Amino acid sequence: MFFKKEEINKNNYLIKICALLIHTAKIDEDYTQDEERIIKKTLIELGLDKEKISEIIKQGKNLEENSNQILDFTKEVKNLPESEKIKIIEALWSIIYSNKDADIYETNLMRRLGGLLYIDNKAMGDIKERVKKEYSK
Repeated sequence: MFFKKEEINKNNYLIKICALLIHTAKIDEDYTQDEERIIKKTLIELGLDKEKISEIIKQGKNLEENSNQILDFTKEVKNLPESEKIKIIEALWSIIYSNKDADIYETNLMRRLGGLLYIDNKAMGDIKERVKKEYSK
């Protein structure tokens, strides 16, 4: 079976994004189906073929379970176009607020991710408030 190098690179960064999303979903020790739905939707919006979603999520879970720091997940993500980084940040806040509340560990993680992904505080706050409002309806 032959793969285009571009497809392999795309899958690598999607696995890392998936691991980051899963890490965020698991940080409150309550990984829900709503959170997995948000993860799947985000990966599809970032260009993943629906047929590959189960495999990418499986690899993302494996990467997340075997990694001891979020730097492993953010190295490639920080170099993505701003629009894709914004989608990822929106997904992260959606995961957090899907259960209607953010705990101290989740907000601390997002504060760290803002710096690691080069998202300024104002943009981060605006995204947070927009998503929070959406989930409080």
